[in-house]
Amino acid sequence: MSTYNTFTFSTVPNLVCEAGAAQKLGTLIKQQFPNVKNALIVTDRGFLGTGLINAPAATLRDAGIQVQVYADVLADPPEHIVLQAADNARSHQTDIVIGFGGGSSMDVAKLISILAAGDQPLSSMYGIGNVKGDRLPLVQIPTTAGTGSEVTPISIVTTGETTKMGVVSPKLYADLAILDAALTVGLPPKVTAATGIDAMVHAIEAYTTRHKKNALSDMLAREALRLLSRNLVTACEDGGNLDARQAMLLGAMLAGQAFSNAPVAAVHALAYPIGGIFHVPHGLSNALVLPHVMRFNAGHAAASYAELADIVVPGSAGSDEARSHALIAALEQLAGRVGIATTLREVGITETDLDRLADDAMLQTRLLVNNPRELQREDARAIYAAAL
Repeated sequence: MSTYNTFTFSTVPNLVCEAGAAQKLGTLIKQQFPNVKNALIVTDRGFLGTGLINAPAATLRDAGIQVQVYADVLADPPEHIVLQAADNARSHQTDIVIGFGGGSSMDVAKLISILAAGDQPLSSMYGIGNVKGDRLPLVQIPTTAGTGSEVTPISIVTTGETTKMGVVSPKLYADLAILDAALTVGLPPKVTAATGIDAMVHAIEAYTTRHKKNALSDMLAREALRLLSRNLVTACEDGGNLDARQAMLLGAMLAGQAFSNAPVAAVHALAYPIGGIFHVPHGLSNALVLPHVMRFNAGHAAASYAELADIVVPGSAGSDEARSHALIAALEQLAGRVGIATTLREVGITETDLDRLADDAMLQTRLLVNNPRELQREDARAIYAAAL
């Protein structure tokens, strides 16, 4: 029997990893899509306010491309924002969509590229492999080093007051992803910290997933964790350090490639209700439950955690279990060192909220099936209680 499991691997076909690359956006797009005429840049008000879109937009106009900007993206984007943005794209006869921002802006850009090109209702796309038809050309430019959304085939939408649904389809892979650290230098330290730990979660969960773990995603996850763990503190303490910022972007992207092919699990399942109900940013939601889920998993994932400990805490010794706990302790210390909240109480969650959180977490079946240890509702509640 072969030592290597059978697997498939997909990712975006074109990547540019270069500080300053957004300053030649028009040239890069014209090389790949010589006939496009009308671009829609998708972003949020916060990033638009930085002015960092102005120069890349000017390069598009210099290349003969008309530019419209949709900047009403909200964190954890609700359905009505996605539909409004798609209407906006249609009304401007958009023929290329450019996501410019964090995960929410890139997620909305993915769905616009599908919705504006056809007539499939958004409600019929939720789940895995339900996107039909073609899409418009899609370029993704992250402005945080976290979600890896620029290289994932996943878009998360807030569908009710607090519930989130995922659209998962290979059609959501961008045609081009551009990693430009110059766009991330203004990120506040706490946002840098939370998004960086989010990317580390992607790497850890891809490496320990119960389904679809494979040699290629393992390699990407290890390198992602190496880059992220070695550069996070520098990026937080010295936000202008372009080398650290570029390393963080590369690490987040590699982690995105890993978890696109070896999917995430219980950390994300338990993080989603924290974000959905309490509007805690996604990266911070992940960071808050990470060590507690890892402790729950440790008996079932000790060998894998020990291998990752060699990257994050080189020199850790002893049994697989001992090295696993060294890894968990190092991640907790890292969260404390970069100054983000480390307990649920700090983000306004109390004991009376735990049952609702546990109920909502159990709805995330798409993610829970990937966890190395089976997780029941009482386990979820206990993990939240430990995180209080």
